[in-house]
Amino acid sequence: MDQSLEHQTQTHDQEDEIVAEGSAVVHGEPSQDGSVPPKVDSEAEVLDEKVSKQIIKEGHGSKPSKYSTCFLHYRAWTKNSQHKFEDTWQEQQPIELVLGKEKKELAGLAIGVSSMKSGERALVHVGWELAYGKEGNFSFPNVPPMADLLYEVEVIGFDETKEGKARSDMTVEERIGAADRRKMEGNSLFKEEKLEEAMQQYEMAIAYMGDDFMFQLYGKYQDMALAVKNPCHLNIAACLIKLKRYDEAIGHCNIVLTEEEKNPKALFRRGKAKAELGQMDSARDDFRKAQKYAPDDKAIRRELRALAEQEKALYQKQKEMYKGIFKGKEEGGAKAMSRNWLIVLWQWLVSLFSRIFRRHRVKAD
Repeated sequence: MDQSLEHQTQTHDQEDEIVAEGSAVVHGEPSQDGSVPPKVDSEAEVLDEKVSKQIIKEGHGSKPSKYSTCFLHYRAWTKNSQHKFEDTWQEQQPIELVLGKEKKELAGLAIGVSSMKSGERALVHVGWELAYGKEGNFSFPNVPPMADLLYEVEVIGFDETKEGKARSDMTVEERIGAADRRKMEGNSLFKEEKLEEAMQQYEMAIAYMGDDFMFQLYGKYQDMALAVKNPCHLNIAACLIKLKRYDEAIGHCNIVLTEEEKNPKALFRRGKAKAELGQMDSARDDFRKAQKYAPDDKAIRRELRALAEQEKALYQKQKEMYKGIFKGKEEGGAKAMSRNWLIVLWQWLVSLFSRIFRRHRVKAD
């Protein structure tokens, strides 16, 4: 177990503490379910004759300059039909956009991004002239001719030109080093309780470790990259649990467990998220597996005890509830029997008096 992981398992005892690992990722939460463009009430800012922007969430800091490498998530729809044709949130992988070097069809999006600060989310309206043009695109993404577009965009952060090359031009060591620097910035922000800003740094760290990059690695370089990438996903899970976004936390733990099925931190955090969702049996399985690989971890033992106490309390509650139901039935049954006996007695008395009366009449006649 590496040092960061050992440190993590030792510090579980502090329940509310988010411990920053090697690096971490928390992507921006989409504003809605993403099937249709969000409804935004803010005033539209005209950025270009064919581009306007409505702010959904304010950002912080400065705006990127020309040739900055921007990291962002977005969803894209055709404006008239509201057909969604791209969604980077679903891929859990931000994209890189170098301002001034973007593809022609992203010119309008680049204008919108250049007006945004880190952490800002906006609805960007783009005319077809600065998108896929007269021809449209009949492959991927599928966009009809002369289609105006809507983008829900979140700028995670950006690297200024002075910081060097685009990811595609970097060596393996340079990319891992860039991710590690973002990780360190994120850790510092964690300590200052600036959680949102820390998330953005971690998101940018993971952006350097994309699938296209990881597929090319083997041996020591693969190990170096995973030593950054997997802790990124674990810190995503930590942040998402704190934000009560448990399903997303489970997803990021699953990513780590695909690479490292015996990772106790991933099992522990997935177990915590499942427990919060009420998935007690599955949570217990995760905690027990985590305990197998980290037998001295006090936090795992504590969570297993808490789970047992919760289940015991639930059992007692159910027992009392069912006891009350059966007691009510017994009392109701006793009352019913008593009532039935009274009816039988009354019927017998009526029958007796009726016979006596009939005999008396017969004698009188």
